[in-house]
Amino acid sequence: MKSTAHIKGHPIHPILVGFPIAFFIGTLLFDILALASDRYDFAFAATCMQIAGITTALLAAIPGFIDFLFTVPPKSSGKKRAAKHGILNVLNLLLFVVAWLLKRNPAVPAFVILLLEITGVVLLGFAGWMGGTLVYRNQIGIFTRYAGAGKWKEERFAGDQQKIQVATSNELKTDQMKLVHVHHKRIVIGKTAEGYVAFDDSCTHKGGSLAGGALICGTVQCPWHGSQFDVNTGQRKAGPAQQGIKVYTLTEENGKVYLQL
Repeated sequence: MKSTAHIKGHPIHPILVGFPIAFFIGTLLFDILALASDRYDFAFAATCMQIAGITTALLAAIPGFIDFLFTVPPKSSGKKRAAKHGILNVLNLLLFVVAWLLKRNPAVPAFVILLLEITGVVLLGFAGWMGGTLVYRNQIGIFTRYAGAGKWKEERFAGDQQKIQVATSNELKTDQMKLVHVHHKRIVIGKTAEGYVAFDDSCTHKGGSLAGGALICGTVQCPWHGSQFDVNTGQRKAGPAQQGIKVYTLTEENGKVYLQL
């Protein structure tokens, strides 16, 4: 799915995470060198990198949290993985903050600080592994568009109306989709050769976002594991999913498409 926190379609979080990873690992390495050689310049370099790591980690967390709230599909395996990813990164950050504060106290043994930093780097590795899984398996932040899919469209609607205008008759091209947020629901508006359709965004297998998948010949395919559904009936057609998806009624009046809830 396209990242919510992005610059011209490029997700910001992956751009920033490389900095705290490099700074935190560098902190540990230079603290080990400082302890082994008893050199102040190594210790000073480690402290500078530690401060830089803490700062850039906080900066990277902002777009990451935005994507967690608005990009990762809710009630999905990806959401649980993203939560664990965030928790591990927070714990890693806290360990390096505590280590930095303890460095200011000469009475604290150096091995205590090193133990905190080693633990932090290990947690950083696990968090990075989960982050990679979110990108390459759950496709969070990957803007995959197939031929004719058009630009990504997403819109939010407030209020409690039971009939909501979600598109215009010529807004979408054939096999193009649009994700709308209505009544705390994520609903996909799509256009087939026969006309407009509406269905739940969540795949019934692992909760992948169908809006980020492909709509071809009246069939939508989940981008995560390939489950396929008939967008007119909601019936499961193929894949690991065992249940169909919910479909909604659409009406067209005077060139406008309305969703009936």
